[in-house]
Amino acid sequence: MSVIVIGGGIVGASAAYHLVRRGVSTTLVDAARPGQATAAGAGVVFPWPFPWEAPQHQAFALRAAAHYPALMRALEAGGRATGYRRVGGMSVGTDPLVLDRDAQVLADLADLPGYEGVGRVRRLERGEPRELFPPLPEDFEGVHVEGMARVNGAMVRDALFTAAEERGLRYLKGAAELVAAGGRVSGVRAAGEELAADAVVIAAGAWTAELLRPFAVDVPVYPVRGQIVHTALPGAHTRDWPVLRFPGTDQYMLGMPPDRVILSGTREPWAGFDHRATVDGVLQGLSDAVSAVPALGGATVVETRVGFRPGSRDDLQLLGPVGALPGAVVATGLGANGLTFGPYQGAVAATLAVGEEPEADISAFRPDRVAPDPGAAASE
Repeated sequence: MSVIVIGGGIVGASAAYHLVRRGVSTTLVDAARPGQATAAGAGVVFPWPFPWEAPQHQAFALRAAAHYPALMRALEAGGRATGYRRVGGMSVGTDPLVLDRDAQVLADLADLPGYEGVGRVRRLERGEPRELFPPLPEDFEGVHVEGMARVNGAMVRDALFTAAEERGLRYLKGAAELVAAGGRVSGVRAAGEELAADAVVIAAGAWTAELLRPFAVDVPVYPVRGQIVHTALPGAHTRDWPVLRFPGTDQYMLGMPPDRVILSGTREPWAGFDHRATVDGVLQGLSDAVSAVPALGGATVVETRVGFRPGSRDDLQLLGPVGALPGAVVATGLGANGLTFGPYQGAVAATLAVGEEPEADISAFRPDRVAPDPGAAASE
């Protein structure tokens, strides 16, 4: 059997890795466009679902939570660096009632079957968060969750790709077009070649919709631009700093070795494929960070990364075969959670591509479902 994977982000690389491990002849085609979300991503890993999340998502997320550390161990055992590290995470602030509530929710979660990886949950008193993340204000309290991790998106993608190449993966750089014959996908045209395949995994992120448009297939995915500012604290050693979350906001921070602090990314569903770091976007990231953690005002601005997260119109991922186009399997739409759920999504896509049924019920994720208009999503 032969399968072509379109897209070289974390989902596509994972799909290719899991396919070659099955002994499937696999080719990965990637246009290497600027703005690929995996390379720009901040790398927060907390896959365990909360009770209020969509029930369709919860079974998938729990399987992803079990899959992640096992996959990272397998890659690292082969001598490949992933940037994955279980550093823990903290919710921090000055409102004890909010933090008490967070602590209780997380402690209840950690006691549930399937949530063992969450680990120990600790309530931190005033000043304790600063011991773990030194730039924090002295008056911050917090909640520490042992199981949260961080990952370097580009490194884990490269680790998956290299491991797959060692098992025979073929790589082709170029923009891809789907080729169909007899009412089904028969392969891909790219870089002047026409490649035949029994199935094609479309893991092209925010660009997935344009690949299927010539076949009158509408998939509910669109680009959400994110601008992520990387800073450095000379003399600091950020390797073991926990991931930070600020309750009541979408704001986060995380450390990366040797001395980086990565700030919250913007979420801009109106920007299309405009691959620019803008004054407004950079200002938002910096001002939010300094408002929460004033000591970061003295940090060095190292770079701003811009990526296009594949947003879904109804906030559910896209994963499954395309009814009107047999042979095509779509795997995208994870939004800001690509580095958390992408490796498992790729594994499921590989299972589907070889004609097998996945463990989890993914019927709610079918990529050709009817979903709200993207203009409505962008205006929210």
